[in-house]
Amino acid sequence: MAGQGGWSPALVAVAVLALAATGTWAALCYARHRQLIDLPGERRSHAVATPRGGGVGITLALLAAALAAAGSGLAGWASTGLVLGGLLLVAGIGWVDDHRPLSPLLRLGVQCLAGVLLGAGLFALDGRWGWALLACAAVPVLVNVWNFMDGINGLAASQALLAACGLALLAPEAAGLAGICLAAACAGFLPFNFPRARIFMGDVGSGTLGYALAVLALLAAASLSGPDLRVLAVLLPLSAFLVDASLTLLARILRGEKWWQPHVSHLYQRWVRAGRSHARVTAIYGAFSFVAVILGWYLGTADPLWTGAAAVAWLLLAAALWFLCRRVLP
Repeated sequence: MAGQGGWSPALVAVAVLALAATGTWAALCYARHRQLIDLPGERRSHAVATPRGGGVGITLALLAAALAAAGSGLAGWASTGLVLGGLLLVAGIGWVDDHRPLSPLLRLGVQCLAGVLLGAGLFALDGRWGWALLACAAVPVLVNVWNFMDGINGLAASQALLAACGLALLAPEAAGLAGICLAAACAGFLPFNFPRARIFMGDVGSGTLGYALAVLALLAAASLSGPDLRVLAVLLPLSAFLVDASLTLLARILRGEKWWQPHVSHLYQRWVRAGRSHARVTAIYGAFSFVAVILGWYLGTADPLWTGAAAVAWLLLAAALWFLCRRVLP
């Protein structure tokens, strides 16, 4: 069945998946040639030296899909150019950081600038300042959340895939097609990273995923916004990563740790240290997010007060599970 502008979602998904897989394979060859390797260490959750930077395949696939959408008239060139400018900034600074470490402040500054470009793109799309301003905060938040949580095989890509599907269900048709593209790009990368990692996505990949999810979340939220609380349904597909990253960060700050440095104190990392396999932990997070996606899809059309109460209850449940698991894990 053809979607908006005569696009077939199935054909689009296949094309984006193939582009992402091809780009990831090329990145693997490049990383081996340039010796871009992540070595095991006490602040890492892997035990085998592994190439990094494979997420550039996702970046290239999304860029191609966005340019094709603009070229076909499905999206405007002005808004698309601004949004892609933000993506290039985030992915570019991540690509450079994958080659040689950069300061956290420099990366954060570039991410904030990318948020400004995304906000300008959203304003060009519908003229509403509120969502444009929110983009300035959403980009650095989600980029860093996906960066923090990208630590074991398959976790970041599978969570982004599920979140993209959940946000596509909540978003209007054109934005929903963007969600399908992001999910397909993640699916093209995953065989190289799960269950055995031949390559890690690197900062270029985690940055791309965080930025793309910020775009989708804002588009979905803008379509649900009004004098009600249904907009909170947008948080559910992202809740697994938001809760783990936020509470872990808060705990580290309260303990006086250097929270911007690498560590292995996220809940998923504690599970791996306790002897659970990467595949098992990724599957647990996936099951949680699958339920969250279904709940979010239902709440997107439910009574506004019920939606708000259920969304808050879900986030409180996720926080309670986080604290419970932290108590029993070393």
